[in-house]
This record gives sequence, structure tokens and C-alpha cells, in this order.
Amino acid sequence: MKADQTLDCMGLYCPIPIIKTAEKIKQLKRGEVLEVVADDKGVKQDMQAWCEATEHEFLGVEGDSGEVRVYVKKTHD
Repeated sequence: MKADQTLDCMGLYCPIPIIKTAEKIKQLKRGEVLEVVADDKGVKQDMQAWCEATEHEFLGVEGDSGEVRVYVKKTHD
């Protein structure tokens, strides 16, 4: 999946990837996609829950073990 920005969260564990995502998404324009790269397996569920809570669009996950890539589309300011 093509992303407009990438956020490296390798080596970071809950809740840091979510906090960094919340900070980074503020820098994107509406409609842009953020790719979050992490090795915390919980990021898949955490990011989906965060998207539901903040009303940004959860686009999916790539990768399963080791490096996981999660995609979030900014839907509002």
C-alpha cells in the first residue's frame, strides 16, 4: 500500500506507537495515508481501536511477525 508519510515505531511498545501516531497524523493533510512500522504485535488491535475512537480510517495491516506495517488515512483535522 502506498503511504504519504512513514512513522518508525520499531522497538517501541504500547502506548508509545499510538501516542506518536496521534502526534504525526496532525502533520498530515486530510486524505493522506500514514504508514506506521512497528514490531509490537499489539499495534494491530491498538491502532484499529484508536482509529475507531478518533474517526480516522483504518486501512489495514501488512506483515505478521517481526515488522508490521499499519495504514491509517487522515479523515479530518
